[in-house]
Amino acid sequence: MTNRSKTVIYTGVTNDLRRRVRQHKDKKGCEFTKRYNINTLVYYESFSRIYDAIAAEKKIKSGSRAKKTALIESINPNWKDLSI
Repeated sequence: MTNRSKTVIYTGVTNDLRRRVRQHKDKKGCEFTKRYNINTLVYYESFSRIYDAIAAEKKIKSGSRAKKTALIESINPNWKDLSI
């Protein structure tokens, strides 16, 4: 997820993507996402096993901003809100 200006990229894991996105949009997510107004879903992956999801999250978080941007733009070049 990101904010309007695309200056901050937030990565997380959830078992209910719609619920979690709604929490962020309603500013009921974590303090980090509230502080930086993170409310736009620009990338997501689905996994059948939580271990795979956590491994993917760690890999994304450890990457550079350029790698995160490239990953987002590989499926969403215009950074549209995928939750709509």
